[in-house]
Amino acid sequence: MKAWWMNGIPFKCQSNCGKCCDEPGGIVYLSEKDAKRIATHHEMDVESWLQRDCKQTLDGRYILQSREIDDICIYLDENMQCVIYKVRPQQCAAFPWWGENLATQRAWNRVIEECPGLTADDAILIDGNTIRIQVFSDRESSKGFRQWPVNR
Repeated sequence: MKAWWMNGIPFKCQSNCGKCCDEPGGIVYLSEKDAKRIATHHEMDVESWLQRDCKQTLDGRYILQSREIDDICIYLDENMQCVIYKVRPQQCAAFPWWGENLATQRAWNRVIEECPGLTADDAILIDGNTIRIQVFSDRESSKGFRQWPVNR
């Protein structure tokens, strides 16, 4: 059976929104590729960047740190914009196309209420295959990694 969203969904990320990033206690899981890309952006080695900007969950996966003052992403500025947008983590780039958001109509309705990009006048149709790629990207990020360098 074809997923309901395979026919496409209108969406356009809205400037100065940041609603998907300003949730206190939000968790951004990191893939190995994320760590390499963001560390390079900061002109740091991965180990140093992980120590400075990340922490580990109880099960050991690396996630982005949150600001101590409000528990919101350290990369969200006062204008509600991501300061590393071009190299942001896969999980961030995949929003709103997370598997958990698309799993039920109730979950999707909640996302529609929170994300103005889904009801924006300038929204464009995102095709189902693009959405599927984002779902897989989010899934890969959620698996995360627990040590660096990654031993395989």
